[in-house]
Amino acid sequence: MGKLQLSVAVGPYDRTRALIDGSVQIDGVDPVCMTLSPEEIFFRAFRHAEFDVCELSLSSFTVKTAQGNCPYVGIPAFVSRTFRHTSIYVRTDRIKKPADLKGKKVGVPEYQLTANVWARAILEDDFGVKASDISWVRGPITDAERPEKISIKLPPDVKLQDGPEGKTISQLLADGEIDGFIAPRAPDLDLRKHPNIGWLFPDPTAAAKDYYKRTGIFPIMHLLGVKRELVQQHPWLPAALLKAFEQAKSAALHLLHDTSATKVTLPFVEENLKAARELMGEDFWPYGLGPNRKTLNAFLARHHAEGLSSRLVKADELFHPSTHESFKI
Repeated sequence: MGKLQLSVAVGPYDRTRALIDGSVQIDGVDPVCMTLSPEEIFFRAFRHAEFDVCELSLSSFTVKTAQGNCPYVGIPAFVSRTFRHTSIYVRTDRIKKPADLKGKKVGVPEYQLTANVWARAILEDDFGVKASDISWVRGPITDAERPEKISIKLPPDVKLQDGPEGKTISQLLADGEIDGFIAPRAPDLDLRKHPNIGWLFPDPTAAAKDYYKRTGIFPIMHLLGVKRELVQQHPWLPAALLKAFEQAKSAALHLLHDTSATKVTLPFVEENLKAARELMGEDFWPYGLGPNRKTLNAFLARHHAEGLSSRLVKADELFHPSTHESFKI
C-alpha cells in the first residue's frame, strides 16, 4: 500500500523548511507542498477547503469551531507566533499614548484577524481602551478590495464600518482620515515620507518583553489544520503531522544555533537567540497543547468576550484528541 498523497499549504518559514525540502518526512504521507502567503491559504481554506493540510488563522478557526462547521481538525503545531505591539500604527501627531485612541477611528483589514484580537487585548487589558471606545474602519491594506473570509456578528456597542470604496486603510492613515491602523502587516506606505505615522509603542520590543514577563504569554497566530474527512479515514494522521512539524521546528532551531555561518540574513541573531532563551526558556516556541494551554485560554476568553465566537470554546476541542499528549522515550 502506497503513501497517502496530500496537499500541504504553509508559509515558507525556517520551521517548515525541512518539510518543504523533504529532509523531514511525514510518516505515511507523500506531501505535495505549496508555500503561499497566509492571506491566500486562509481565504482558500475557509471558503473552499482546498487543502488537505494547511496553516490556519487561530481566530477564523475558533469562529468555525464554535459554529460547529469547521472543515478542518486542529493540530497544535503553531507555525506563526508574534508579539503584536508592532501591529499598532498611529498618527503620532495626534496619538501620544494608548488612551488617546478613545473616540478615534482605527483601520483594520478584517476585524476578526488573530493579530487584531491580540492587539485589542493589549489595549484593553493593559491600558483600559475597549473595542467599543474606538470607531473601526474596515478596508484593504494594499488592494482596493478585500472581502472578509468569514461572516461575523459583533456586539451592538462595537462600531465597524467599511471604508470609502477604492481606498485602502494605508491611504486613509496617510491622508489623516483615520487615526490608527491595526493589522498583521505594516501600512503600504514609504514611512520615511510620512514622519507623522509610526508605532503606538515607540519601543515595541521592550513593551513585548514587559508583557511576557507579566503574563507568560507568547501570542499564537496560526495553527495547523487537517481535513476532518481525512482524519475520519486515517485516524493516525494528526499525530503523524504533529511529530513531523515538531521535527521540522527542531531542525530550524538547530540551524539557528549554528552561528559559524548564520542562516538568517540579519545581524545579532546569536544575541537575540540568547536573549529569547533567557527570557522565555530553552523551548521558547513550544508546540503541543500542554505548554500552550494558558496562551490558548487567554485568547479563547478574549475571542468570546468580543462576540467573535458564539460560545466559549475550550482549548481541548480545538485539536484532535491524539495530539493532546505525545509519547516520551
